[in-house]
Amino acid sequence: MINKETIFSKDLPNKRLTVERSFDASLDLVWKAWTESEILDQWWAPHPYKAVTKTMSFKEGGYWLYAMTGPEGDKQWCVENFKTIEAQKRITNTVSFCDEAAKINTAFPTMSWEKKFHPNGETTVVKVDINFDKEEDLKTIVEMGFQEGFKAGLDNLDHYLETHFRLRKQNKTSNAPRVSSYLNFAGKTEEAFNFYKKVFKTEFSGKGLQRFEDIDLPGEHPPMSDADKKLIIHVELTILGGHVLMATDAPESMGFKLHQGNNMHICLEPDTRAETERLFKELSEGGTITMPLADMFFGAYFAEFTDKYGINWMLNHQTV
Repeated sequence: MINKETIFSKDLPNKRLTVERSFDASLDLVWKAWTESEILDQWWAPHPYKAVTKTMSFKEGGYWLYAMTGPEGDKQWCVENFKTIEAQKRITNTVSFCDEAAKINTAFPTMSWEKKFHPNGETTVVKVDINFDKEEDLKTIVEMGFQEGFKAGLDNLDHYLETHFRLRKQNKTSNAPRVSSYLNFAGKTEEAFNFYKKVFKTEFSGKGLQRFEDIDLPGEHPPMSDADKKLIIHVELTILGGHVLMATDAPESMGFKLHQGNNMHICLEPDTRAETERLFKELSEGGTITMPLADMFFGAYFAEFTDKYGINWMLNHQTV
């Protein structure tokens, strides 16, 4: 088990703040999480804030413009200007507070960041050196709560890597498009899938029956009872012709209202976000959207809706 403590080191004479954190994930996954705006938006901001990207061009000379958005809609804009990029090794950039048009707010210090990524098998160490023009600038950023906020963000990333990458990768090892059937049960998933396994004489994929207690749910998720923690969050079973059945428990205690007709969906797993968006736009036209297309904590760009003919659909693009 790796040490996931976030380590901060202040070097006032050299006007430098260093942050180091280990992640229980491979280099390619960690690199994606630091360089793709769709993923950065999921973890960069400390709860209850969210990072919302306006523009990102991840290339030398490009920039990332985003807003730290609060629960009341308040926004603090920031811009990162990318200087050098060595793929899966190193990024240097400046970080500045700004307005929505990326005009830098000179009332706050501009920081120079160097992010270094060090692989170690299936774990990755990220080291960030943050340099300031003046010692007072470093003190100002620290007094603004940078350490607490950045640690919270890195904790979010650790949770993201665990739930988004590992849970999905255990079951689907590539991003090839796939069609499956997704079933919902009011607490009967385990019983039903043991029955189906016996009938079809096949085995569960990945780690089998995965329970809510097996993963760390997001901080905003309401507390669960001990009984609900034992319920199934995900299971997959291949039946005839390679077709896959997937399922989760959706009991009333979690706010679900299942009835015959809304407990089964055709689940499409496109290979790109663009194709996911196209299918969502065209299939849902004239229908009823129950969950708009969005990045979800379980590792997918996801939507759920009923089309204009009464057929239930899920779109589930794996975000890795």
